Amino acid sequence: MQNKGIKKIVLAYSGGLDTSAIIPWLKENYGGCEVVAFVADIGQERGDLEGVEQKALQSGASECHVVDLREEFIRDYVYPVLQTGALYEGSYLLGTSMARPIIAKAQVELALKVGADALCHGATGKGNDQVRFETTYTALAPHLKVVAPWREWNLRSREALLDYLKERNIPTTASLEKIYSRDENAWHISTEGGVLESPWNAPNKDCWVWTVDPQEAPDQPEHVTITVEKGCVVAVNGEALSPYKCLETLNVLGAKHGVGRIDIVENRLVGIKSRGCYETPGGTIMVAALRGVEQLVLDRDSFKWREQLGLEMSYVVYDGRWFAPLRRSLQASAEALAEEVNGEVVLQLYKGQVTAIQKKSANSLYSEEFATFGEDEVYDHSHAGGFIRLFSLSSRIRALNEKKNK
Repeated sequence: MQNKGIKKIVLAYSGGLDTSAIIPWLKENYGGCEVVAFVADIGQERGDLEGVEQKALQSGASECHVVDLREEFIRDYVYPVLQTGALYEGSYLLGTSMARPIIAKAQVELALKVGADALCHGATGKGNDQVRFETTYTALAPHLKVVAPWREWNLRSREALLDYLKERNIPTTASLEKIYSRDENAWHISTEGGVLESPWNAPNKDCWVWTVDPQEAPDQPEHVTITVEKGCVVAVNGEALSPYKCLETLNVLGAKHGVGRIDIVENRLVGIKSRGCYETPGGTIMVAALRGVEQLVLDRDSFKWREQLGLEMSYVVYDGRWFAPLRRSLQASAEALAEEVNGEVVLQLYKGQVTAIQKKSANSLYSEEFATFGEDEVYDHSHAGGFIRLFSLSSRIRALNEKKNK
């Protein structure tokens, strides 16, 4: 039995198998310390939160706090990342990555409030989440100790965890049949494990939870109008909504049409490759809307810079460095670019695809007079010759040098 001076631990608790076993394990291995369960409501399935307080208390927690973070999560974490255009390795919309810092931040706040001296999470030693949780802990409360059971205990399988709870008469709804590992919040749901552990296996129907199979989606396309202000979605079909409500509305529309599915093998921070099926229906629609307005508003160099910001931000967020100065710096730059990203986009949803078919903005740099293939009175074609001569000047000098040196 350990103690390490720890009297009260706040655990990031989900009610799942791992964290249900962690509560009694902490009490047994840390000198009978008090365990306070912290549950973050970030928009996961309502059934996951049903009875979660009672479950935590039955597992041995002294208290259980459920904190509603849904609006804050989308407004202060998802929307800022959307402004940067971040996509990890070209396709992952960072659903789990964005959720971890807000969970860890709220967990730290509770720990300070209840006078805890330690924090605990249920992330394994193989994944990214351990880094994301502990990097946030360090940034916000470096004096608090950190307990990571997966790096300490000898419970190495689902069977072992189930046996551990059974021996202690702690009820659980988990079973050996639940072969997939899933992470769900308002932004996305991820599925890993099971048949997906072999990249040669195609995903089966059980690998998809939210979205309709695109082949079985409606045969008629549906149009949705998105209003964007300063790089943020503020209204759907003309109705002004909060960030969370915008997402909630678009999740329903996107899921109906099979939008937002990806099946990827990604590089984890710890060096392991993992395969997962991610569903982000509403988020995929939002991204398409924002790109549509950006195409009108941002000049070529600004758009290039925004793409570079997005690439860098994707790694910063994926790696859990939300509270680092680098993230704030990238965010400030993205916010400056987004000042004029205002407009309206009509998107067509059809068989898993999202297509921007109409777009407008008061700040648009698109000019039909200049872009037309018909006759115009605003562009002098002869000017292009001088531009090309200057643009290619270094090539001209190089070629002349090569000829002179032969």
